[in-house]
This record gives sequence, C-alpha cells and structure tokens, in this order.
Amino acid sequence: MDKQLILADGTVFRGEGFGADVTISGEVVFNTGMTGYQEILSDPSYCDQIVMLTYPLIGNYGINRDDFESLNPAVAGLIVKEVEHQPSHWREQESLHDLLVAKNIPGLAGIDTRMLTRKIRAHGTLKGCICALDVDPADVIERLNDAPLKTNQVSRVSVNTAYHVPGKGMRVALIDCGMKHGILQSLIERQCDVVVVPYNTSADEIKRLGVDGILVSNGPGNPEDVPETIATVKDVIDEIPLFGICLGHQLLALASGATTSKLTFGHRGSNHPVREIATGRIDITAQNHGYTVDLDSLATTELELTHEAVNDGTVEGLRHKQLDAFSVQYHPEASPGPHDANHLFDQFIEMMKEAKKKVLA
Repeated sequence: MDKQLILADGTVFRGEGFGADVTISGEVVFNTGMTGYQEILSDPSYCDQIVMLTYPLIGNYGINRDDFESLNPAVAGLIVKEVEHQPSHWREQESLHDLLVAKNIPGLAGIDTRMLTRKIRAHGTLKGCICALDVDPADVIERLNDAPLKTNQVSRVSVNTAYHVPGKGMRVALIDCGMKHGILQSLIERQCDVVVVPYNTSADEIKRLGVDGILVSNGPGNPEDVPETIATVKDVIDEIPLFGICLGHQLLALASGATTSKLTFGHRGSNHPVREIATGRIDITAQNHGYTVDLDSLATTELELTHEAVNDGTVEGLRHKQLDAFSVQYHPEASPGPHDANHLFDQFIEMMKEAKKKVLA
C-alpha cells in the first residue's frame, strides 16, 4: 500500500503506507523524542497535525494499555523513517499499525525524514496531505494553499461535561483544554480532589466548586483562539491560585496583557533544556508547542520571567508579581520524557496551602 506525502510548497515524498487507508491533511510538524511514540500519538495537543518522528525506528515495543495520554488520539497522521510491524516487549498488546487502523489514522514510512526535518526547520511548518499515489499532486497543492488551518481544536478535544476524581487533599479545578492524562495522574498522586471541567467553563461556575486552586492544561492550536478560557483565567487569578501548563501558560500570559506569536517550527520533543532564571538550574524537559509568549510584551504586565529556553531564549516560565499564579511552557508531568520538572506540582500544592492559610488566618 504505497502512499505519498504532498506538501503545500510542492514537495512530494513517496513511501510505504501503514495504519488506516484514508486520506488526511494537516500541519506537518516533527518531534525529536527517541521513545514515547504512544504518548505522542495520544497527546491531544497534536490535534489536526501530521506528526513526523525524527528517531529512525518506530514501533519496536508496540502499544500497551497503560501509556495512553487520551483514549481517542486526535493526531491527523504519522510519518516515520522505518516502522516495525512485529514488536517485542513484555507489555506489548498490539502493533503500532493495528492501533492506527483501529483509530482511523494513516501512517507513512520509508521517506527521507531527515530531509523533511531540515525543510521544516528552514522554512517553518507546512500543510501537507497523506494520500494514495494516484492522486494528482497539483490538485492537492492548490487545496492545501487555499484552505486555512482549523481553529476549533480545543473545543474538539476538551471534555463536554465536568467530572469528579475524588481525593482527600487540595481541591483543584483542572480546566481541560486538551489535557494529557499525565497531568491528572500527577495531581492524583498528590491526593488532590480533582474536578475536570470543560475549557469554556465560566469563572462563576468554577468558584461555586469551592476549589483551592486551578490548573489550566495543555492543548492544541493558537492560544488566541480560546477567548472563553482567557476570560475565565482573567476573572479568577485575583481570587484562586493558578498553575498553567503549555497552552495554559500562554492563556495566563494573554489574560494578563501579554502577547503570543507562532514559532517557525515549534518545540516538540523530550530533550529541551530550560534554565531557571533565579538559580541557574537546568531542567531537561518535554515540550510540544508551536506558539510562544512574546518576551517584550511582558514589560507592560504584572508577569515576570522565571524560566527561559537554553536553545533559543524563548519564554518558558512566568510568575505573577502580585497574585498566586505561575506557569511553564513545558510539561512537568513529561509522559514521555524526563521528570526533572515534576517538582512544580509540589510547588502548586504548597502555593494552594499557603493561600488557604491566609484565608483562615
């Protein structure tokens, strides 16, 4: 089942199709992680994107029941250099091919992924289409260039109704903008009483829950396309401690008066070094985002920079100067990736406890 990848700039790659036999289009991005393809595929932040993995062999340890970050992957398609159809691992329950067939996601293997990575790094992410060989590239290229990128991803990956995960610790409202299960698990491990709410839940609804803190999750797309969550964050940060992760970080910035912009090719992988400004500490972090908070825009806000990317100096962490609110652009829960930054969940717990003491004093 040979297939082709057609890019909006006219480039065509031909290779071996696997997974579902369907035609899809999306923004082509790359991830540099060496492992964790199951978590990457099931990360809702990849909604509508065709993900290319730069590590050359993918699928060798198969798919298991435990490593999903969502039950229904939102990724549009997968591109790899080489796919393994006969995985071997003690936790393996099915192959990568079988998962993609079940979830109706097409894959493409055998193309020059190094060349494609270099193209994206040089020119930025591109719209692309995985389709059969008999499809006319000229027609696809015209459609790709005419069609704008979708802007409704968060509404499609967020929960529709709130649900409760009982615990005996701090009560946390987790605003689901495309939440990875690893974030919820990190709160559960700390005995939190979690209420997961949709992205468009109002500030008044959250306040009625009597929560000790709010965590705004990761999610897909342009943060400016989520005005409902921005409005909620703006209305709660002066009353309830808040922690933002990835998209949640960008939404805190926008709610506080900063601006965001799109990166050329984004940060996606499990090996991104981040420097803490106050201490000089370097954490190796997991990241998945295509937008960044504009550093210059912080000057007119009450936010201060706490972390920066070692590779390109972009904003990786923020803290409100007056209120109990902080955020990071990376993923402290990892999944996949190193757990260097997992202590940030403990910092969130301590912030909620201190805020509660002030109220009771």
